[in-house]
Parts: sequence; C-alpha cells; structure tokens
Amino acid sequence: MNLDKAKKRIAKHINKGFDGYPQITLAYFGANADCATEVVVQFVAEAGAPAQEQRFASKQDARQDETIQSVLIKIIERAAARTVMEVPGVALKLDSA
Repeated sequence: MNLDKAKKRIAKHINKGFDGYPQITLAYFGANADCATEVVVQFVAEAGAPAQEQRFASKQDARQDETIQSVLIKIIERAAARTVMEVPGVALKLDSA
C-alpha cells in the first residue's frame, strides 16, 4: 500500500471519533518535534481493560515510513477497532543512555 493511501485511511479512522471498543491509540515519539522515530500502538479491548502496547522504530520519520504506516492499517483492521485515536504532535523521547 502506498504511503498516501495508508495515511488517508488512518486519518479517516481517527476523524470518526470515539465509537466504542476495541480502541487503538497511536503516539509518535522522537528526539525532536520534527521527526518521529518511534510509534507506540496501544490496544484496549474494552472499558477498564489494561492496554496492550506495541512499538515500531524507524531510522527516518515513522510518519513518512510506508512500511510502518501500512502495518498500522493492518493492526487497525485485524483488531476490528471501532475507535482510533492519535496523540497530537511528537512527544520527546528521552534516551536512557
């Protein structure tokens, strides 16, 4: 799937707003606000359930990485997510070194 198509499909899910569970939340992290080198996907099956988390890293901006964006679409579809949320912007990732 090409990058533009994947990004549009993700945006379409996000723009629907809250529609119940299962819910997926996408959060981008990076060393600065211009480049997100990591995306964290949180999955919540039902209200009050603990979140399951999966991380994907990229050497470039993950928001512009066709492979990562395509995988996000697959996760959303396979989870049959009724709600997809995105944390706005890029949170700063602190190195643990």
